[in-house]
Amino acid sequence: MAYLGIDFGTSGARAIAIEPQGSVLAECRCAYASNNASAQDWEHTLWALLDQIPQTIRQRLQAIAIDGTSATVLLCDRNNAPITEPLLYNDSRGGAPTVAPVDSPAHSATSSLAKALWWHTHLPDHRLHQAHYLVHQADWLSSLLHGKPGISDYNNALKLGYDPQALAYPQWLAALDIAPWLPAVIAPGTEIAPIQPAIAQKFAIPNQCIIKTGTTDSIAAFLASGASATGEAVTSLGSTLVLKLLSSVPINDAKSGIYSHRLGNQWLVGGASNTGGAVLSYFFSSDELHSLSQRIDPAQPSHLDYYPLLTPGERFPINDAELSPRMTPRPENSVEFLHGLLESMAHIEAMGYQKLMDLGSGAVHRLYTAGGGAQNQVWQTIRHNILGIPMGAALHTEAAYGTARLAAGLVGSNPQ
Repeated sequence: MAYLGIDFGTSGARAIAIEPQGSVLAECRCAYASNNASAQDWEHTLWALLDQIPQTIRQRLQAIAIDGTSATVLLCDRNNAPITEPLLYNDSRGGAPTVAPVDSPAHSATSSLAKALWWHTHLPDHRLHQAHYLVHQADWLSSLLHGKPGISDYNNALKLGYDPQALAYPQWLAALDIAPWLPAVIAPGTEIAPIQPAIAQKFAIPNQCIIKTGTTDSIAAFLASGASATGEAVTSLGSTLVLKLLSSVPINDAKSGIYSHRLGNQWLVGGASNTGGAVLSYFFSSDELHSLSQRIDPAQPSHLDYYPLLTPGERFPINDAELSPRMTPRPENSVEFLHGLLESMAHIEAMGYQKLMDLGSGAVHRLYTAGGGAQNQVWQTIRHNILGIPMGAALHTEAAYGTARLAAGLVGSNPQ
């Protein structure tokens, strides 16, 4: 038996097949054909990934799940054909929806809800008459496999305004003109339907292979780590710094940039800072980061007090759209400068977890690391010294692995 997880990101996609116990059988990746996001490009990438998985493994597939970029959406007709180009995760043209409560993740200019409302206001009448399904990236790609459009999961639907505590759309959302577009929402990892026969035949996949609901890319990255107990957390050291902590209670605090995803009977609380790898990449090449890091003594403090940002504005742990970057004084020695940046990012991370605990998340007992920064051992040591939290080795750092675990039923997702 084998299980397949597929992760659709901002520039391409990756697939990982695993055995029932979680061992990796195969993995592959595929870049999008163009820089301009299109549903057609996503579809071609999906077929290319399936084709790259060895046939001997495809013939053993029992289930497939797909994750996608949070708040990347499409509008489709009743035949599930796109009638718009996708609006991506960072598209803010709609502005913050005033109809959403201020403590809702949908109350954001980049939310799925904001994009849906923008379409409803700006699409020509003939397009509006065609509109039938509002779908997230993962929803639409999954529907190509199972043939039942209009189904989402409660992680993707969070920024649409879905209430994961009540497991229902709130009344204020159900009363909007876009309500007929809203997808049915079920738990991540839930069986939807077997793969469509024509696709099964084309790729030599068993007809009984089940397509399951997926999740968002950030949740999939958390699932990949192996973290599963209350008090376990994952910091993703990518272009930004993303913190997620498993808690027994949900926390939604818009003024602090914090919201909660449901994960079975637990809650994944956290936020994302604008600091991170993008700042490091601005000042240093990959080779420089590696060589300079080796010359840092992580046991010694840098004595530099930075708040590393590329542009003004921060989301978490300080939610201030006007917060200015602070990266002076800059030492002439590049090793000292990098040391100050890495140490300051660790202090921001510590501030983030302290903020979550102050709001009632409970203590952080173990910390896992994902993202490209996880490979920098000096940064790891600096973080451990500052945070003082035991650190565990993640099972895997790729989101596709987390989605494969979801397909295999290795992570709990269904609320009791």
